[in-house]
Amino acid sequence: MNQSTITSTTITTADLAGRYKSTAGSQEAIDPAIIADAMERLNRDGYIIIEKLFSDEAMDTLKADVLPRFKHKAGRNNFEGLTTQRLYTMMAETDMANPMVEHPLILGLLDKIFEPNYLLSQLQVINIHPGEAAQPLHYDDGFYPWPRPRRALGAATIIAVDDFTEDNGATVAIPGSHLWDDKYPSDEDKAQLIKAVMPKGSVLFFLGTLWHGGGANESEASRMCLTAQYCAPFCRTQENFSLSIPKARVKGFSENIQRLLGYSIHPPFMGMVKGKHPKRVLED
Repeated sequence: MNQSTITSTTITTADLAGRYKSTAGSQEAIDPAIIADAMERLNRDGYIIIEKLFSDEAMDTLKADVLPRFKHKAGRNNFEGLTTQRLYTMMAETDMANPMVEHPLILGLLDKIFEPNYLLSQLQVINIHPGEAAQPLHYDDGFYPWPRPRRALGAATIIAVDDFTEDNGATVAIPGSHLWDDKYPSDEDKAQLIKAVMPKGSVLFFLGTLWHGGGANESEASRMCLTAQYCAPFCRTQENFSLSIPKARVKGFSENIQRLLGYSIHPPFMGMVKGKHPKRVLED
């Protein structure tokens, strides 16, 4: 830590680190007009679709990389999906998704939603097979016991590795439901569901308070996506990445990814290790 005077007005906001100052917001800058337009739609509807943010080639490469890594044929319940494959902790095996997790536009939007040094809460690949039923509707940050209506404590991306179509399990969502109180969707609400139909390489970006779910796959082919969930820096993450991803791999990741995985400090010292910045453990 720096040798300096700390006051009650700065203790929760000041970057007290000496060697490792925060790198929050250091990604490539995005046109402010693009961010402003996206945030206007996000605040209104709770979600946006960013078409073709990633190339077909990038999606095909990701798919070829992860397909052999699935360890289970199906999920354990109707939420995971009884005919759906999920690949958790992929950064422990491959960094193929890292550029998508830290894309400047995604980080630019997250910068507007959360305080600096927000975290990656979980990352997984989801492969919905033919015949899968619709996932129960839910909102992603519902496990934080904070009454609604409230600010979003989480946000997520769903990246279409395959085309999302009307019949192959495209994610469904209820526009405006991010503004609700603690009510559960009624039949009338469910009639307002939209399907996130989008070509592969596109991104569904939504707030953690938006009611949504995986759609039923009534097609004859599987539908794959990559999804990253993020959370405010003072919230506990869904996955404990400090235990699941070896430090030797984290050392080779970018500053953005290291910060998202928790090798960062939320002022004044949340996330410290033995009173020091957590990035010091990567020096060992």
